[in-house]
Amino acid sequence: MQITNTILMVRPVRFRMNEQTAVNNFFQEDLELRNSEINRQAQEEFDSFVRKLSAEGVTVIVVEDRLEMDTPDSIFPNNWVSFHQDGTVVVYPMYAENRRRERREDIFDILEEQGFEICQIIDYTGAELDGFFLEGTGSILMDREHQKAYCALSARADEAVFIEFCEEFEVTPVIFTANQSVDGKRLPIY
Repeated sequence: MQITNTILMVRPVRFRMNEQTAVNNFFQEDLELRNSEINRQAQEEFDSFVRKLSAEGVTVIVVEDRLEMDTPDSIFPNNWVSFHQDGTVVVYPMYAENRRRERREDIFDILEEQGFEICQIIDYTGAELDGFFLEGTGSILMDREHQKAYCALSARADEAVFIEFCEEFEVTPVIFTANQSVDGKRLPIY
């Protein structure tokens, strides 16, 4: 199956430009707004999107972020975790240290309370100790129909970890590089 009818969303409490990820995610911009205003707007957009998805029949499981964790990117859990039809959960190695704080085992408990079966957890986070990363579906595009996985290599997408993922899921890896112009330089796209 390529798609799902249920999604996990983490409601932000400190959403802002993440100073740790901005070093190689050049799509982020420093806005002339206070962080509290940025977060307020993000919460409004989040709540509106949840309502729209629900109105279209999508089951949305909302988990509140934790203020004390100071995780500005928590709204993107797809980078640290993915869920698979056979009950497999994958936990990924993250580039930014503050993104690593997004990983929460209580989310698995919440999902199981909602009727999701977790059969196994594959944890690649040990790669962080060696400076290797693979940021979930922020780095991997799965084509389940054709048994392929695509990955653009970057500081956040290590080839060896990606190959290990592909072997585990028995998919063919499609590895490439993609660049963008930043201040007159060609740099990898995350």
